[in-house]
Amino acid sequence: MLIVQKFGGTSVGDTDRIKNVANRIKGYYEQGHRLIVVVSAMGHTTDELIDMAMKLNGNPPRREMDMLLSTGEQISMALMAMALEAIEVPAISFTGGQLQIMTDGTHSNARIRGLDTTRLDEAFAQKKVCIVAGFQGVNENQEIMTLGRGGSDTTAVALAVAVKADECEIYTDVDGVYTTDPNKVPKAKKLKQICYEEMLELASMGAGVLHNRSVELASKFGIVVHVRSSFNHNPGTLVVPEEKIMDMEKVLVRGVSLKSDQARVAALDIPDRPGLAAGLFEKLATASINVDMIVQSSGHDGKNTISFTVPSNDLANARGILEKFLAELGGGRIAVEENIAIVSAVGVGMKSHSGVAATMFQALAKENINIEMISTSEIKISVVVQKDQAKRALQAAHTAFGLDQNG
Repeated sequence: MLIVQKFGGTSVGDTDRIKNVANRIKGYYEQGHRLIVVVSAMGHTTDELIDMAMKLNGNPPRREMDMLLSTGEQISMALMAMALEAIEVPAISFTGGQLQIMTDGTHSNARIRGLDTTRLDEAFAQKKVCIVAGFQGVNENQEIMTLGRGGSDTTAVALAVAVKADECEIYTDVDGVYTTDPNKVPKAKKLKQICYEEMLELASMGAGVLHNRSVELASKFGIVVHVRSSFNHNPGTLVVPEEKIMDMEKVLVRGVSLKSDQARVAALDIPDRPGLAAGLFEKLATASINVDMIVQSSGHDGKNTISFTVPSNDLANARGILEKFLAELGGGRIAVEENIAIVSAVGVGMKSHSGVAATMFQALAKENINIEMISTSEIKISVVVQKDQAKRALQAAHTAFGLDQNG
């Protein structure tokens, strides 16, 4: 079999853990499997590199950040190859550039367009394990580009697509996908299966197990992803097409999530006329700012209010764009709220059941938690609450939808 495995930062956090992963890989290799192993940066390396950059420049150029951050995965890949060679498993490491993992031109949040499997095929012919630096690629000018936090998952799925892998395993520090973060809600349950749609919504709304773009890619090409722990050999959670979920009729909500790295921005007292919102959000999109929830309301005297949420690290950029936009309009005010969080409930069962919103609202009302914004889709409902109430809101929703583990 041809297997793609990805090991996250915690799994390769120090040399002992790298040795542990190497021994696991050896077991697969000795069974005759061909292996591509994607690695993240060790432990908190990426955070440490960002911290150093910020001490030198409060607004570092994105190109230079990509140059800096890509080194974390390169350290991991070389050490992993060394560890494998030490236990008599032939291995070779590759950067994203060496495999020509081609991306678009967006520094720090690039998207993969394609890759060249020539060097992988050559390594397989020599019976070598291929170790690949996750999170990175190159653009048409051979500039190093990174894929955004969590992008090593996307690297793994892209490789699985390109080589037509039999399996794609994502190893992390938890043994699967849970109904919510078990560190926040101790009664969270591990799921045996979850469909692409549900996993994508949960990943987009703060569930840190999988990078949301990796789920998009897996869904597009039908790659089954197995999320499991690098610290044991237990079965994990399979991310599969919706038709393969066995208990579809029984489950209304598959999981709840919390996204706390958000800020709300509001444009107040702006003209209420067609095209204005389109112009604003086009500018935000051009700056690669991911807007999540949007609420628009008409006031009095032809005035309007538009509120939206953005990732906290995009707040300064979003505010600057909005200030310039209002200056061009010749009026309006800006309000910013950073002490917010988004709690979401996700499940494909919502397509055929009513009352989800009412259940969630009642659960939060019992906890005296005020809802500040609401957003819905066919399989998701999200609410904005104050950050200091977020964990309580998450627990309340988890219990209300019957997701608590018994005992």
